[in-house]
Amino acid sequence: MASKVYWGSPRQAKLEARETLPAKLDLIIDALHLRDRVKKELVVIKMHTGNNIGYSTVHPVFIRKVVQAVKDGGGEPIVADVEWDVHAAHSRGYTSETLGCPIYPVSGPADKYYYTHRRPYKSIEEWRLGGLIQDATFLINFAHAKGHPSCGYGGAFKNLALGCMSGKTRSAMHDVMHYDQYWFPEACPDEASRKAIIESCPFGAIVQDRDNPEGLHLHFEGCNQCGRCLKVAPPGSLKIDPVNFHSFQEAMAISTSITLSTFEPGKAVHFVLATHMTPVCDCFGFTSMPILPDAGIFGSDDIVALDQAVLDMTAKTPLIEENVPTSMEVHTREGHPLRWLHGPHKDPYKVVEYGEKLGLGSREYELIDVLPVQQFQRTSVTYIPAN
Repeated sequence: MASKVYWGSPRQAKLEARETLPAKLDLIIDALHLRDRVKKELVVIKMHTGNNIGYSTVHPVFIRKVVQAVKDGGGEPIVADVEWDVHAAHSRGYTSETLGCPIYPVSGPADKYYYTHRRPYKSIEEWRLGGLIQDATFLINFAHAKGHPSCGYGGAFKNLALGCMSGKTRSAMHDVMHYDQYWFPEACPDEASRKAIIESCPFGAIVQDRDNPEGLHLHFEGCNQCGRCLKVAPPGSLKIDPVNFHSFQEAMAISTSITLSTFEPGKAVHFVLATHMTPVCDCFGFTSMPILPDAGIFGSDDIVALDQAVLDMTAKTPLIEENVPTSMEVHTREGHPLRWLHGPHKDPYKVVEYGEKLGLGSREYELIDVLPVQQFQRTSVTYIPAN
């Protein structure tokens, strides 16, 4: 059965506040019956408050509307994010005054308040879920859509998968990309060849392993799988394999499933604001030019359907190539535009595939436009000469 995904277009017909995205968020909140569902609930609103001088995260006006809806319904709202971003959130406009409720670190001010969940996956044995997340009784996941150097796309899954775990688990999730062997030193014993491999990468993604002078380390975040390194590497010494890239996406799905498992059925809703979508994650601490046209605002009870809908909508729009940083490169034009930029192995759809397999939702959805943009029919203009 298809899940319902509510959508507000970034376009408007009239220059009226009721046709803007914050007003369309109100309509999505109503469609999800949020106020009716949060009475006496401790509601954690997981968002990303950004880092440093970034300004493209979800604007306080959107969060304030969600907070007010929770209060109207008789719930107790709190906003949560990772500890180092919360510490300076006020410098980017996120305060209890602007949002209407407190802002807390998901795992406490020292990142030491968490619950341990054991679910072995490759190099990960346990997952440390922020105590504030697990203590809450209702979850509102409010994500900002953007590109991501590890997986192509960061949306609703990424907001929970990375943002609800303690720092040690977040690091382990990135490290899982190195679990499957990609460097085979016995096939490349000479230093000159290793140096040629390092110098072949225009993105600085390949470096000498700090623990092994005969080893090479691949920074998967910077790799767009262009294949230049493979042209100079001795046969059998280096693999650029999808499994390494996909491991991160599978880890994100597992992490998200752990987070959602701590909430009773029906006790979680998800939103994605798809505006000012930049090439990389908001945690980079700055905002660059958007690389995709604005796609609007989305909401659903189904996290899989939600991210699927955002990806499908943005897949229909072109990459704004003139806005791509000059240090990055478009070398494929197949699949989703974010795949063009981050590489074919960073397929942004993988996380929803893994999420569906874990039973987190359905990739089939019904997209419901909460306020269709009115189209006006006009008579043709004719030239009227002056007398």
